[in-house]
Amino acid sequence: MSLVCPRCGLDHGLDERFCTACGMPLVHPGEREEPARDDAHAKARKVRPQFAQGELVKVTGGRNQADSELIQGMLLDQGIPSILRRTRGFDVPDMLAAGPRDVMVAEAGYEAARRMLAEEGMLRPEPEPGSLPGIGSPLRLALWIGGAVAIAFLIVVLLDFVAS
Repeated sequence: MSLVCPRCGLDHGLDERFCTACGMPLVHPGEREEPARDDAHAKARKVRPQFAQGELVKVTGGRNQADSELIQGMLLDQGIPSILRRTRGFDVPDMLAAGPRDVMVAEAGYEAARRMLAEEGMLRPEPEPGSLPGIGSPLRLALWIGGAVAIAFLIVVLLDFVAS
């Protein structure tokens, strides 16, 4: 009896574990892996069921669509399924093609995803509760608006003084 590579079909001895040609784990004859029908089927085969249970939670975020898809691919390589969602505040029509994305995973895969992303340096710091995306706290926003109004008032007063 011998072992066979499911990818290239080469025969190997029982004492070998991986194919010498392509590196795939060896299987017993007749257990060949059927090729994936499409991209969705290939991705679904990578998902580990233990990481797909529970509600969706945000694990991290990406600066844009491409950054978020990179994170999503890294998670899928570890068997953790994820979806992308536009970050709150950036889901207006002008920002549909750009802007940051939240990477969401199931509760069961949250800890494994955080650990893997931390090892890779891909975790983004979470904003403090009550903060506005890209701005900070509502108080900070109010101070900026107040300052802008004060500067506009001074400009109007100066223009009125110069005109008279």
